[in-house]
Amino acid sequence: MADTFQLQVATPERLFVDEQVSEAELPGRNGYMGILPGHAPLLSALAPGILSYGSGGNRQSIVIDGGFVEVFDNHVRVLADSAERADQVDANRARQDFDAANRALREAHDSQESDAALESMQKAQARIDITEQGSGRAH
Repeated sequence: MADTFQLQVATPERLFVDEQVSEAELPGRNGYMGILPGHAPLLSALAPGILSYGSGGNRQSIVIDGGFVEVFDNHVRVLADSAERADQVDANRARQDFDAANRALREAHDSQESDAALESMQKAQARIDITEQGSGRAH
């Protein structure tokens, strides 16, 4: 069994990550999922959140805005709606987006509006979390 697998993260604009890694953690719709070499084939929707990956002690994280993952034959392909590294995220803007989504949730009139507001809150929270990880404030 191989010690690593190929991780590719693509957005509509570009190939964001293309590396050999020994582990990855992805934000699934029902919680985070860990991927190691030799993982069983998988096709799943992703939620907004932090995707972390690496080999040994070298770990990196990016925030993704949902999408899909395919795991097959020691290849992990993530097709994300968008992706950002911590240094690309405007923390103040992310907090403003979170506050706006929170207001929208409180003012929602139906489940469709509530679902949209909750997804916006998830996106903003993931962007806030990745900036705090970079500063040592998050876990």
